[in-house]
Amino acid sequence: MGILNTLLRAVTWWNGQTLNTQLYTWRRGVKVGEDAQGNAFFTTKDGKRRWVIFNGEVEASRISPDWHGWLHHTFKETPKDRPLAHKSWEKPHQENLTGTPLAYAPAGSIRRAEPAARQDYEAWTPE
Repeated sequence: MGILNTLLRAVTWWNGQTLNTQLYTWRRGVKVGEDAQGNAFFTTKDGKRRWVIFNGEVEASRISPDWHGWLHHTFKETPKDRPLAHKSWEKPHQENLTGTPLAYAPAGSIRRAEPAARQDYEAWTPE
């Protein structure tokens, strides 16, 4: 199992960090924080490059807006050092659910288990 995992990590990026990313992080990375989902955020010692190592599936929408701003150099300080002020009406961050069973399906969608009964439509039948 160890050889298979090593081979997968060498050639796939969606199963977590690749071996190359792990070596780069080990040699040049400085861990600056972690978010609620366990994703680890790193920067180089000079602060020019920033990256994330996902905890689990690699999906960009799993990064909260706070950390997204730091990753893209919108904010100089990390959300750990200087948390953003949130409004009382803001909902907690939720990853993109498109393509999952939890994705939104409106009434009448064929993806719903029981489609809504339609009263505004009557099927045509030939006489």
